[in-house]
Amino acid sequence: MTHSTPLSPAGDRHFDGLAEKFAGSLYGGPRGALRLALLDELLPAMLDLDGQPMLDVGGGLGQLSAWFAGRGHTVTLLEPAGEMLERARVDLVEWPVTFVEAPLQALPERAPGPWPLIACHAVLEWLSDPRAALATLAGALAPHGQLSLMVFNRDALRMSNVVKGNLQKALDDRLEGTGKRQRLTPISPLCHEQIATWSRDCGLSVRSVAGIRVFHDYLRHPPTSEADWQRLVALERRYCQAEPHWRLGRYLLYTLVRAEGSSEEAPR
Repeated sequence: MTHSTPLSPAGDRHFDGLAEKFAGSLYGGPRGALRLALLDELLPAMLDLDGQPMLDVGGGLGQLSAWFAGRGHTVTLLEPAGEMLERARVDLVEWPVTFVEAPLQALPERAPGPWPLIACHAVLEWLSDPRAALATLAGALAPHGQLSLMVFNRDALRMSNVVKGNLQKALDDRLEGTGKRQRLTPISPLCHEQIATWSRDCGLSVRSVAGIRVFHDYLRHPPTSEADWQRLVALERRYCQAEPHWRLGRYLLYTLVRAEGSSEEAPR
């Protein structure tokens, strides 16, 4: 029997019942390992970090919260899926992390800030209205606050479908998932132009951008030796911020900065 995960009343995809899948096939495999390895290098380079309090929105199992807590930040983890949050609570018991069970849309009531640092990784693509969600994040930032935003790249999803031979699907631009099955194709994959435009509308400036997994997901055959794996990691590190390669990263990683006095109102 096929398990289905219903959408939330707001039309968003949450991940109740999928904690094991995330822990195993995603973060426990090479895709997740490569993603975390790249973040370990990129986050200190792309963000100004001085141990400031930070909010991890949609933090899931808490890998990102652990990364920041381990570097001296007091972390608040906001996550709507109760099972995910409980796993994170157990795994992060030794770290200075506060846990809040709530969706991103509840941020103004449950964790209003203003925050000097917010991370929101791999969340917007699972929401029915990612533009409004970005405005909510912008409104929670302090003046000159930083938002580390990572989104699933629509252009990379198109390229992946072409590589797999799904030519008509790519021509028809039928790239979104339904959010109702265990397959993890986002319901709202996003492109760089959307993030750049929406950020400007929210009073945010794009300070830096990188591609996460710009080569790995297009390989016909994954590395079979440690030496080839290290070569792949070296290639990913070398080209993750280089034109034109970053534009086809499976994820796009941004540092967005809020200007002092910018509006907190969501664009209409």
